[in-house]
Amino acid sequence: MEQLGWQPFFSQQASVNDFPELSPVRVVQVHRNGLQVVGDGVDATIPPGLDATVGDWMLYDEKQPPASKILDRASLFERIGPGEDRKRQLIAANVDTVFIVSSCNDEFNIARLERYVILAFETDVTPVILLTKADLCEDAAPYVEAARSISEGLRVELLNALSDEPLAKLSPWCTQGKTVAFLGSSGVGKSTLVNALFEETVAETGDIREDDSKGRHTTTRRQLHFTSAGCAVVDTPGMRELQLADVETGIAGVFADVVALADQCKFNDCKHDIEPGCAIQAALKAGEIDPVRLARWSKLGAEDQSNSSALAERATEAKLLYRTSKKNKQKKNRKTINQKIRR
Repeated sequence: MEQLGWQPFFSQQASVNDFPELSPVRVVQVHRNGLQVVGDGVDATIPPGLDATVGDWMLYDEKQPPASKILDRASLFERIGPGEDRKRQLIAANVDTVFIVSSCNDEFNIARLERYVILAFETDVTPVILLTKADLCEDAAPYVEAARSISEGLRVELLNALSDEPLAKLSPWCTQGKTVAFLGSSGVGKSTLVNALFEETVAETGDIREDDSKGRHTTTRRQLHFTSAGCAVVDTPGMRELQLADVETGIAGVFADVVALADQCKFNDCKHDIEPGCAIQAALKAGEIDPVRLARWSKLGAEDQSNSSALAERATEAKLLYRTSKKNKQKKNRKTINQKIRR
């Protein structure tokens, strides 16, 4: 079980709940047919229905698989899914380190990288930015400098995914019992890095388009692989859109300098626009803060507030709908009982 990432955090839950007839299993793949789970002597598929994702630990009910219980998560990556529904979309659970992959070409996007780091900070997971395809550009230094500017102390690794570098540079995080995840856009080399860790092909790879440096989806589902050293590795499909919600702590972590300035404003409800005594506006005039970065901070804060409010309203509506449905069902049952009594 330790090879799968079983830790005291999960075993304590299993003992507290005291389900001796259930077996601990981990979700290794999510697909249309349901959840693929593995455990000690268990390799099974649970039909769709449970709100679980790759990396989740569960107590597997062999007699009634849909009744299996999801254990509390040590960490969870999620986003607001694309489309009009804007529902929460689970990405990966119980991750210790997230490798945020970008490449040294036109795909590199500082605003997108910030969003990934915000997710990591919000979930209290260690982020490491991996910059690939350095061998294909004349000078990779500007990419490294830009990535490091996202947050103080952020670890950035420059590597050639097709060499021996990934195995050597990533091994400190890929130890027994640990779980690492690769996140990033399509075509940046996530699957190639996964294969480098295993020293064999476990994930399909593909080429990028030369005209815009964008890749095609080669990984089509989230899946968990296990190295011979006992490290769990999550490979994920590329994400072109990364809408965030409930990430106030993560935003504050990435933009700690801006937040510190905001705390110095004269008014607590300062909009950082034309209000007197605004520390952020003063810093802007003094050239002490990057206006483009400030705009990203403002945009992320507004997005987080809007999405968080929308999700909260939807949750409230769902609760009201459930209560109404439950009351109607109770009324129907009472009516049926009364009719039987009269007969």
